[in-house]
Amino acid sequence: MSHLRVHNDRIEVHLTPAEKALALRADDVVVQRDDIRSATVADDPWVWIRGIRRRGTEIPLVVAVGAWKYHGGMDFVIVKGKRQAVVLELSGGEFTRIILSTNHSAALIDRLRLTEPPNGDEPEAAE
Repeated sequence: MSHLRVHNDRIEVHLTPAEKALALRADDVVVQRDDIRSATVADDPWVWIRGIRRRGTEIPLVVAVGAWKYHGGMDFVIVKGKRQAVVLELSGGEFTRIILSTNHSAALIDRLRLTEPPNGDEPEAAE
């Protein structure tokens, strides 16, 4: 299961070897905190997936991992089953949106609101 690390200046989505294979991607996803415009908890992350799959794997309502292209850019998606997800709207970087299934969505949203985490870097497991 991928996990997410929240740092002062960036967020890192560490992909498992299986997720990298499903996404057809060699690297983890790194987002600069300054590029995050909003963060939303989605009870049904499937309705947030837009466009067509460019690279990756999708079994509808089971798993979606990879990059989805739409008219305004590209989204990165890791959605598993019917779990809640965090939707990050981005203003710069490789992707315009990241949709990530997690059992810790509320804690992640709270952590993103911090301007300076007390210990410097605050890891958050995301599934």
